[in-house]
Amino acid sequence: MNSPQFTAEPSPSPSPSPSLSDADPYPVPYDVIIAGCGPTGAMLAAELRLHDVRVLVLEKETEPAPFVRIVGLHIRSLELMAMRGLLDRVLEHGRRRPAAGFFAGISKPAPEGLDSAHAYLLGIPHPVIVRLLEERAVQLGAQVRRGCAVAGFEQDDEGVTVDLADGERLRARYLVGCDGGRSAVRKLLGVGFPGEPSRTETLMGEMEVGVPQEEVAAKVAEIGETNKRFWLRPFGGGAYSVVVPAAGVGDRAEPPTLQDFKQQLRAIAGTDFGVHSPRWLSRFGDATRLAERYRVGRVLLAGDAAHIHPPTGGQGLNLGVQDAFNLGWKLAAQIRGWAPETLLDTYQTERRPVAENVLDNTRAQMELHSTEPGPQALRRLLTELMDIDEVNRRLIEKIAAIDIRYDFGDGPDLLGRRLRDIEVKQGHLYGLLHRGRGLLLDRTARLTVGGWSDRVDHLADPTAVLDVPCVLLRPDGHVAWIGDDQQDLDAHLSRWFGKPAN
Repeated sequence: MNSPQFTAEPSPSPSPSPSLSDADPYPVPYDVIIAGCGPTGAMLAAELRLHDVRVLVLEKETEPAPFVRIVGLHIRSLELMAMRGLLDRVLEHGRRRPAAGFFAGISKPAPEGLDSAHAYLLGIPHPVIVRLLEERAVQLGAQVRRGCAVAGFEQDDEGVTVDLADGERLRARYLVGCDGGRSAVRKLLGVGFPGEPSRTETLMGEMEVGVPQEEVAAKVAEIGETNKRFWLRPFGGGAYSVVVPAAGVGDRAEPPTLQDFKQQLRAIAGTDFGVHSPRWLSRFGDATRLAERYRVGRVLLAGDAAHIHPPTGGQGLNLGVQDAFNLGWKLAAQIRGWAPETLLDTYQTERRPVAENVLDNTRAQMELHSTEPGPQALRRLLTELMDIDEVNRRLIEKIAAIDIRYDFGDGPDLLGRRLRDIEVKQGHLYGLLHRGRGLLLDRTARLTVGGWSDRVDHLADPTAVLDVPCVLLRPDGHVAWIGDDQQDLDAHLSRWFGKPAN
């Protein structure tokens, strides 16, 4: 890929971490310890390893979850996979469907001309996406230890000492809690998690039924006209995915029983469909909470540890993976020593408002799921309004996270937004971002990245399909600068990528 038009240098070898002091009994074998090896933790580990950061991932579970839950990767997450060369592997294990019907389950066709080369939803088993991301992190050099739970930690000016449940002590420069909605890291950190507790609960499981498929389909179509939290869908191998409202809010730590499902199926549908032989059973609520802070010193939060919300719209996994993508290069820059002073703080200022918006749209969707007359009337009205293309498009872009614009200051509308995967003379833009570096896309062929070439690649391509002369992309694909003036570019390179190397 090295050429007069595209310049890229390999990432420098990792510099040794500074020792804390000669008397410190806990040396620093790791730059970052990540608590939790779900999609967020695994993605973050892979992003950090692109920059030679020494990473240890701790997962309290000894084995992956025994059940298979299908999750959806939305447009923005698919773009991130493409940016790191993961998309083809992910597509092998998923099933594509149109980018439609996400908002409160209101059935409308996908808008035409969505601004993405990956304008679809990918259904993929949750354990599979976790495995693929973990394999990616390990291939890049991350260490993963299972059966290891964080029991405590202490931080100081130089790092974090982490205590494990078995008494072992570990030392790292930073700790990131990616350990879910009941995050031990967040609780130990003392960060508030305000919001609303669950008001409703839904049972979800996978089991076989004892009646013909036609009978199931007819009853589901009837009930589904007004109750969007009810379905039975063939899953393959004779099993059905079953979702039904629970009788009340229970203890989420206690899995439901088959009898709970039968009781609720009879209460809502008048029949339990002869369900039997469950493969797995679970419950979820509509609790909605957002961490007051994403960072306290050398400890950070990401994914469900920072925000929880109902699963309507399928945004949870996507929101966490996108947190990791935003945080990874910034934390790596801090560790590598070239981060501008406030760069790591932009993780919270950029991602927390995004989470606030997701929490709000899931609150709205849950109201539209209610079977009460008022919400049902509002649902009928919104269903009518979504026949307007702009309304439908706006809601799809919101769920798919391609409407995000970070506040980088005054400038064209493209500033702060992600750039779609446009064609360039090397192929496609996202193919140039696999190494997690910045990129100057230069249509003038007059500019240079100069002393930042160890962090930023340069593609001089007058043929690139852009409405502006040049753009500077951050490693997460968001547009950090637009223009054609070298002095102005240098100022923005300093803003995002620190001081030049020479």
